[in-house]
This record gives sequence, structure tokens and C-alpha cells, in this order.
Amino acid sequence: TAFSVRSPAFLSHPASHVSSRSSLASSAIPNADESRRKEKKVVIIGAGWGGLSAAHALSSQTSTPLDITVVDAAPRAGGLVRDGFTTVSGRRRAEAGQHGFWDNYDNIFKLLDEELPNVDIDDVLTGYAEQGQYSPDGLEAVWPIYRKNQRLPTGLAQALYTRFENLPALDRATAAPLVLAFSEFDDSPEAWKMYDNMSFRDLCVKLGVSRRCYEEAFEPMILTGLFAPGAECSAAAALGMAYFFVLKSQNSFDVRWCKGNIGEKIFQPWVEHMMENEDYGKQKVKFATSTRVTGFETRDDADEICGIICSKDGGEEVLLETDAVVFAVGGAALNGMVRNSKVLSRKAEFRRYANLRGTGVLATRLYLDRKIDTPYSANACFGFDKGVGMTFFDITKLHEVEDEEEGTVIETDYYHAASVLVMDDDAVVEKVKKDLDTILGTQCKEASVADAAVVRLPQAVNWYSPGSYANMPDVKSEAFANCYYAGDIVRTRHGSWSQEKAYVTGVEAANAILGNEADANIIPLSPDEPHVAAGRFAVSTFKTLVGFGDVTRAPSLVDFLR
Repeated sequence: TAFSVRSPAFLSHPASHVSSRSSLASSAIPNADESRRKEKKVVIIGAGWGGLSAAHALSSQTSTPLDITVVDAAPRAGGLVRDGFTTVSGRRRAEAGQHGFWDNYDNIFKLLDEELPNVDIDDVLTGYAEQGQYSPDGLEAVWPIYRKNQRLPTGLAQALYTRFENLPALDRATAAPLVLAFSEFDDSPEAWKMYDNMSFRDLCVKLGVSRRCYEEAFEPMILTGLFAPGAECSAAAALGMAYFFVLKSQNSFDVRWCKGNIGEKIFQPWVEHMMENEDYGKQKVKFATSTRVTGFETRDDADEICGIICSKDGGEEVLLETDAVVFAVGGAALNGMVRNSKVLSRKAEFRRYANLRGTGVLATRLYLDRKIDTPYSANACFGFDKGVGMTFFDITKLHEVEDEEEGTVIETDYYHAASVLVMDDDAVVEKVKKDLDTILGTQCKEASVADAAVVRLPQAVNWYSPGSYANMPDVKSEAFANCYYAGDIVRTRHGSWSQEKAYVTGVEAANAILGNEADANIIPLSPDEPHVAAGRFAVSTFKTLVGFGDVTRAPSLVDFLR
């Protein structure tokens, strides 16, 4: 499963390093070009999916002149998923994880297929393939290419076409009561508030899902989809994520993988295109990489941020004047900003973000000295470490480098990984090799590790813990009139998740800056299938009757489970 992380665009600094209001005036350099003076200055903090999406949407229009700058602490755009890491030998580049693009990523597919002239989607993404699921006991399940099977109603299709090797049908049947929760949870703010304070594990237990079904089907899905155990994940987040990735339609779980490092294949061409936008009749985007945000300036006469104080590699301090700010960073980064900024911590809205946190990822690549036959190129695993999610990928196949590599390259990633992040590199490589030996058998045991990459990302992915919805940002700030948010931690009614959600909220932030409708230039999710819509209508109608015309007065399923 792919994961979405955000670059540490904000660096903790003591308050004394934040420039005063007077220094803003002295640091500002007048622009000699009068036409430039009329441009609205937009600073985007973070160059992951959300930040690049906001920059792309802002620069693609010409009706509003803009001066757009994207700031990121990393030397290359793309957030922490960029290919900015190297193997132990220093001879190979590596990145954090292998990245998938699921069937409902319509907006990202449109970007790759239609909007980037320097990208060919079929050169960037693989075709569809079956995927495996393993435990220490062997193969547990196979996810087929769902679109190759006869079309059935969603839910029924996944139940019939997913090939469970060991999980009995009787245990699988105990998941049926979850239909009630999916029928009530419609991704509305009201539904989030109802389900967010309950953990997904508690929801499953109280609805009668068998222990085996939960531990072998649902817990692995939550660990690799929300990157934490179900007991520590919001039921609302789990229902929303599962519906988007698995149950929206029969084909929802069909996935295409990036054929190479995502920084090289997608982010770098995307950045180059935006830097050359003027050649296509659009607006140019400037990128300030290796640049950390260290403070903020506000106007005396309005609740607006008017300056972003940055520190470049080497210690040079730079002031960026701004008319609008987009925070395109994750929950842990927002938390860090609030803790280290007097300007932000004075606002109740920003103090909420001090409650946001992330969970850790350990991303590894082993370069084996011989060819290994992996039955499936993409795989999820469970049961190797309690409370830790795990995936592994045959990079040799996915990146189509069989002829270039003498052996096999396997990416193995661990989520909610605090217990393995503390291991030293040699111990990590030894553990990964042992886990792969267990799964792949004799052929892997006989192989030796020729090179390896170990990437530690503590608190890198957003943690959707119970109760976290109340602390998430909306696209438009209420504390500062000119501040906006983008990323997969942002609240939105679009219904998407992960990279697609980050991309969509980036466009939503751009729309808010430009004064457009919130959903302008955004492809919505397809309508619910008829039986899903009927179920949700039935639940809504029942609650309307029970609540005497007011749905909010009616009890929720959650009320009966407490």
C-alpha cells in the first residue's frame, strides 16, 4: 500500500529568531516592474502532493495574475516520498516506499494523462496485476484484477472474487453487520462526528465481527491503509478509507504502481513543467528548495500573514512577502509549527493542531544477489510484528529493470513502526531478510544481500486516531483571512483518501484563493451504486422519522453500541 507523507518544511527555532514587524519593512525589496506589483503573492509551504497540486491549479489559470513560490526544506520537491535517499553503498538512489494509484484516483490520472506534456502515463504507471497477502504461515489471500471479472454490485463482487486461502466463509460472514455502519456513514461532518470517537476495532467487536476475521482481514487493511492498529484508529477514518479504496465500486482496489522512483517519474517532470509554464501560456511557479520556514509576520491592521521567514541551507535568512499562504504539510508538521511560533500559537485554531500527530514508517530496499521468483509483485502482510503493518514489492518487476539488475530488488515497508525504527541498520536488514525468507522460502534463503537502503521516517504519516477529526483543518482558515490548507489531513467532502485527497485539497485551496466554487476543476467521485444509495436513503429516512423531521435528533448506530 502506498503512503502519503509530508516534507518537514518547518524547522523548530526559538522565538528570538523570528523577525519583528519592523524588520519586514526593512527587508522588503521593492519590485521595479509595476505589473509585478499587481500580482498577488502566494507562498505554498510544502512540496508534496497537496502543495504541488495547489501550485499547479493556481498557475494553470491566467485571469488572476499571481506570483507563486513553493517552499520546501528538502533539496527536491515531492515531500518525504522523493527519491532523495541512497543505499548503504552510496551507489543507488532509493525513495520512501513504493507508490500505488488506485482506480478512484481520477484527478491524478487526469493530471498524468492530460495536463503534463512531459509525462506519458503508460511510461510512468504499470498495468493492473493480482496482489498477494501473506502471514508467517504462508499465502493468505489473493486480490484479483477485479475489472477482469463479470460486473457485480460492490460488496458482493469483493466477497466473491477475493480469494481467501485460509479464512473460513463463516468468519467472513460475520463482517456483514458492518453494512449498517457503511450505510449510515456518508462522509458528512455529522457522520464523522458520530463515528470519530470510536475506534474501528471497537466498532467491529460490538457489531460481532469474529476475532479471526478482524485479525486476518480488517487489521491488516487498517495497518497498511491508515498505518496504525484498528484499536488506535478512528472508526470514521476506517470507514471512509475502506469505502474509497475497496467498496466504492468493484474496481476500486485495482491499482497501478509507479514504474520507478516517484520523484524521478512524476514529481521532477511536474516541477519542470510548472517552472516552464510561461512556454504554455500559463503562470510560472518558483521553487525554494532546501529552505526551511522559521517564522511568520502578521499585519497590524488585519488577521493576515504577510511574511514568511525562511532559512536557506548555509544559514541565510530570507523573507518572502505574501498575500496568501497555503500550509501543505501533514499533522506532525503543523503540530511543530504551532509549538515553535508565537504568531500561530496565539490562535485557537492553530493550537488545535498541537493535538495532531504522526506515526512512523520504516522503508527498506534489499538488493539480492540472485533472481527470486515472487508470485505477486505487490503484497501486504500481517502477523510478523504485533501492531506493525507490512508490505513488500518486487521492484525489479514493477520498475521493469530485470535486464539491468543481476539479482532482485525488494522493497519492504513497515507502518506504525516505532518498535522497529529503533533498530540499527544491520539489525533492520537482518530482520527484513528473515521476514522475506519466511515468505519466499528456500530461493530467498539462499540469496545474499548485496546492497540495502534503510529509510527511517518517524511520525511521517498522519495518524487518524479516535477524536482527531475535531483537530483537523478545513481548507480555509478562520484564524487568518489569507491562510489555506492542503493535504490528506484536511477535512473535505470530496470523499477521496491518501494521494488523491492531498491532490484534491490542493485544488480546493487554489479555488478558495481564486474565489472559485470549491469543486471547480475537480472530478467528483462517481455516484454511489444503486444498492448503496438505497441503503443510505433508508437509513436517512428512518432517522428522519425517528427524529421527527430532524436527522440530528435521531439516535445513531453508534449510540446503540456504546
